[in-house]
Amino acid sequence: MQLPEKGQSPDEVLAEMQRAAEKDADWRSGKTWSLVYNAGEDVIAVSRRAYDAFFSSNALNPMAFPSLRRFETEILDLASGLLHGGREAAGNLTTGGTESILMALKTARDWGRVHRPGASPAEVVIPVSAHPAFDKAAHYLGLKLIYVPVGPDYRVDLDAVKDALSERTVLVVGSAPSFPQGVIDDIPALAKLAEERGILCHVDACVGGYFLPFLERLGEPVAPWDFRVPGVTSISADLHKYGYTARGCSTIVYRDRALRRHQFHVQTDWPGGLYGSPTMTGSRPGGPIAAAWAVLHYLGEEGYLRLARTTMEATRALIGGVRAAGLRVLGKPAMSVFAFTADDLEIYALCDAMDASGWKIDRQQLPPSAHLMVSPGHAPFVVPFLSELGDAAHRLRGGAATPSGSAAMYGALAQMGDRSMVSEFLLGFMDSLDQK
Repeated sequence: MQLPEKGQSPDEVLAEMQRAAEKDADWRSGKTWSLVYNAGEDVIAVSRRAYDAFFSSNALNPMAFPSLRRFETEILDLASGLLHGGREAAGNLTTGGTESILMALKTARDWGRVHRPGASPAEVVIPVSAHPAFDKAAHYLGLKLIYVPVGPDYRVDLDAVKDALSERTVLVVGSAPSFPQGVIDDIPALAKLAEERGILCHVDACVGGYFLPFLERLGEPVAPWDFRVPGVTSISADLHKYGYTARGCSTIVYRDRALRRHQFHVQTDWPGGLYGSPTMTGSRPGGPIAAAWAVLHYLGEEGYLRLARTTMEATRALIGGVRAAGLRVLGKPAMSVFAFTADDLEIYALCDAMDASGWKIDRQQLPPSAHLMVSPGHAPFVVPFLSELGDAAHRLRGGAATPSGSAAMYGALAQMGDRSMVSEFLLGFMDSLDQK
């Protein structure tokens, strides 16, 4: 591939891009159960218009673009209110959940350097169900993760947390909810353990942060998880998930400004001037910030309540249909994210069968399962999905061939005891993505 000697017309360029997208996931048909959070064409249109209007704006310099400063400040005020952060809460927008988690761990590390100077390397106690972004952040930041197991209900094992705490611990982590099974860890108990030790407690609500508040307002039972819980010191929550805003936009919010200061980076001796950066990125595109502000104001509380209600109705129908097909839901999902498996057929083969019909279902391991993340756009497609799921399960129980292809690969990788071999497989896969 070389840069064309002569440029092409806009129509030619876009036509080629549209041809390239023909094999992309068909999320508008409701057949993609992750990656895209579809709240309707009206929400997408508002988001796109706002994004385009601020396409070239750069939030690196809030003095040059005071509109973005206003939007970000107001978004964070709204976020703090939804998370019950109080007047002292403070935070920042990031490009996504991974960056929000990275900032939470950077803050904990630098806080530890002040308040736990002997902690080397500083340790973070975290359930095995927590998002891999924590592992990535710890790798970048030189932190040591101490993984603890989950119980039969897939929530973090509190006794294991107690045993894992040490003089080097600076942070404990819980999820609201966890991605794999959609369950909320016992945040009050985790936060109490942290408070008793005088350390920090982070709640990863990247999935639930902009859904659980509205679920609670609908009268649904929601386990305590936000800043109303004493001892919770920071929360990550993605606007581009159940906030339905454009990618990438997430929030990291702290209980107070003093803690947030550990997140910042400043350089005072650069010849180019004074440099201060609140988050990982330097230049920050204005489009996602503007789109988030627009969608929040377009939907308002009424819109988010409507979307939460629609999503939960679809989720309950899906869970009921999954069970009716003889499949088993793992744990007790707190919201619209859940996993299911089978005791009498190969779950990865079932996923392959659904793939063949155009349904894109994520595979999970430890234990092997299928994963669904439900959004409002899935509501019209629940019945056909469940019909095809039941048919596929019936065919497999009727003596379908031994799993091959994707099912065989996932099955082998999930059962492989030597995880270094799985690591090599993934490294090779990533290395191959730019090869034709």
